Amino acid sequence: MSGGRAADRGPDGPSVLPDETAALVDAARRDRASADDRFAAASEIAPRLGAHPIRPDGADPATDPPEGVAFGFWTPDLVADGVPAEDVRLEVFTPVDDGGDGFAVDPGREDLREVSFRIDRLPTERDGEFHWVAVEGLPVGTADRLGALYQLVAPEPDGDGSYRTVRDPLARSLPFGAFAPAEAYDWPRLDATRPDRDHFAALGTDEESVPTDEDDGFPRVEPATSMLEVHPGTSTESGSLRALAARFREVGDKLERGEPLDPHERNYAGYDAVQLMPVEPLTQAYGRQWYWRPGGAEGAADGPPLNRDADAETATVGVKRPDQRNWGYDVVVSGFGAANPALLETGRPDELVEFIAACHAMPDPIRVVFDVALGHADEAAAELLPDPFFEGPGMYGLHLDYRQPVVRAILLELHRRKANFGADGIRVDGAQDFTYHDEETGEQVHDDAFLDALDGVVHEVAGTGYRPWMIFEDGRPWPREDWELASTYRTLIDRHPHAFQWSPVTFAHNKPALLTFWATKWWRMREVGEFGSRWITGVANHDTLRRGSQVEVTDDWSGELINPYLAADPRGTIREAYDSPAALVWFHVAMPGVPMDFLHANHRAPWGFVRDTDPTWNVKVVAEEAPWIDWHVPEGALADADGTGDAFPRLRALGFETRADLKSVATTLSDLVDATDYDVDLIAELLSAMGTPMDAEEAGNGLDADDLQRFSFAWSGDVSEYLTLDRWADEQDGARTAFDRAVREFRQARPWLRDDVDPDRGEAFGYRHPTEGTVVYEACRRAPDGDETLLVACNTEGTPVEVSPAAVLADLGAERAGGLGDDASGEWTVALAPPDLGVEPGDSAGSTASVTLETADAVVWRRTE
Repeated sequence: MSGGRAADRGPDGPSVLPDETAALVDAARRDRASADDRFAAASEIAPRLGAHPIRPDGADPATDPPEGVAFGFWTPDLVADGVPAEDVRLEVFTPVDDGGDGFAVDPGREDLREVSFRIDRLPTERDGEFHWVAVEGLPVGTADRLGALYQLVAPEPDGDGSYRTVRDPLARSLPFGAFAPAEAYDWPRLDATRPDRDHFAALGTDEESVPTDEDDGFPRVEPATSMLEVHPGTSTESGSLRALAARFREVGDKLERGEPLDPHERNYAGYDAVQLMPVEPLTQAYGRQWYWRPGGAEGAADGPPLNRDADAETATVGVKRPDQRNWGYDVVVSGFGAANPALLETGRPDELVEFIAACHAMPDPIRVVFDVALGHADEAAAELLPDPFFEGPGMYGLHLDYRQPVVRAILLELHRRKANFGADGIRVDGAQDFTYHDEETGEQVHDDAFLDALDGVVHEVAGTGYRPWMIFEDGRPWPREDWELASTYRTLIDRHPHAFQWSPVTFAHNKPALLTFWATKWWRMREVGEFGSRWITGVANHDTLRRGSQVEVTDDWSGELINPYLAADPRGTIREAYDSPAALVWFHVAMPGVPMDFLHANHRAPWGFVRDTDPTWNVKVVAEEAPWIDWHVPEGALADADGTGDAFPRLRALGFETRADLKSVATTLSDLVDATDYDVDLIAELLSAMGTPMDAEEAGNGLDADDLQRFSFAWSGDVSEYLTLDRWADEQDGARTAFDRAVREFRQARPWLRDDVDPDRGEAFGYRHPTEGTVVYEACRRAPDGDETLLVACNTEGTPVEVSPAAVLADLGAERAGGLGDDASGEWTVALAPPDLGVEPGDSAGSTASVTLETADAVVWRRTE
């Protein structure tokens, strides 16, 4: 090291590097002195916050181990509370025995076990609101070993002997969750050894992604042709990114070898982008989800008091890999730049890079899009972040203070660190939620300048700087009452010409299982056709399918609004609604933009609101999901014919033996939540009086609020397992999955379909009217060179109807549809047809040859010039 003599230390323990520590302080002071304002200074300082391995100049991070670690923390609360600088120390946890392989504390293990740690406490240097220290002699994490865990500790200024801990919100690795110490991780080594370095080196070398002045000379990743949304936690039995990477590799290997895909594997094919639902560390359910327990496995959540007056000690800690079952949006912001350890089979952040590399290695490379949720923070974030992070309470917990200069800089740095895992694209969740309070008007104002800054962040992966494909979910003026009518869904793409937004038919309120959905949504569909080339389209995603299964079903299942033409029962109806040949063909062939499908919808598997992280509101969450039982749970699901079914084991253990039992309690619970204004104690009392299967388990003692909590967490665990796609792999219909794949590959072969429908080249779209009981969507798309014309007919809802090329052209107006005019009567070829339609792809069809479309059927004809 270049830093002179280290401070005294115990045997084999870490020690402070004085010169390197002083250099950290000096750098921060120089940044503040030279900056124009506080935000500019914080923007220079933020990249150095967190834990950074120290290497000599010229060292190769792929082969040369670090010689120390530099730590930086923003600590305004410690300063505001008058905590003396000399009382703030870095607390480092190092396993006492590494077992000879450096990995005795396997962070991927799901069992709660006891580990002996050596704990060292080292002095830090304060500079303004920051604390800095450089340390040598501690292990740094890699794919093969757990690094030292760290946090700041300081005595409370009231002198009662208690200590506070300060977590690192900019951590690269949180193997035991956001509420545990962070891991000193060798990020430069991970970046230097990633297997997809060539993917990033190639950015900006093709004609489509050359650097532009708009992007300051950096290449901007081009948008995809079509995209698949994936929830990693329920996509495989293990729920890990490693297992998901293996699935994509298996599909890719078969495609490379020209081998046929299994029916369920086809659900992954035909896309050039995958959007992962959020992979950030999550909140935890207090008193229940604890993965770091000082004092051992049986210790209290905060553990017995450690001897924090000592410079070093040894203590036992209970550890466990987090296992939250959650859809991913309950983020605490702290640790946002790390990967959610609940998704890491090995407990190593390398798994996220491994998944991205598997996508990039597909025969036709797949872009990876991250879904980032920085528009809110769970209430528990207040335990992890300094007070200046928060403006106050918000719709989803806590509202972040985006205009606080240091907060703003740190949020942008967190965004950069997460994307530096290798994201090709970023989807900004709830962009309309990035607001601030205007003191003059008293209103919340959209902070578009912050969104501009997000869009402008330069990411560097494997030595290549670039900007990702940006996607914004933005429904402003939501939550204004008239938002659905007033929203243009174009505010941010007008502001950023390269960006995309979610379209009006993609938002959560769209429910294609309802009768007249396709008829009443035509006004929005027309917008998609006319100027949707930079919209994400499609009706199957995590929000729409969840909202669809929250629609109440009547006793005769049909309901006043549910489409009776789709199927004979609710379960078949919702599966057909979100995996409809008509919708698939419409969005992948007729409409511009980037169509997005949802992997659970592709599998025709159940999907719901997975969220077991909030014991305060968990009972209410279950109550709101009561209709989900009608939509997704068939008779006999709680026990098969011999009573040994493996579905819903936790609920069966609570006494639920039939679907009717479960529906009765969930529906009553829903009614009582409203009637009691969510008084959980009163709800439990009233449920006891009515009688439930749980009463027998309680031996007549009656239910209390704790019993309802047990019920809600049993629900969350069972539903999460019930959603797992591996459970539904053998139920895939080979003919349907083959058709769906063919439609997607048809789109991939015609990227020009992403352009707006262009009347000037003879393109048109519309619907047949009068409808006469059937809503038939129709379109004509024509290749830019005029060599290919496509005709599309989709029976989106209603009675069977006959269609033909001539009828479609007549409906659209032959003189403007395809520019065919008097020559419209020629021969056509069937390009796409779902199973059992009576025609096959490749069949010749005269212009008057008719096809009968049942509800949800579609056909595409093709003609070459």
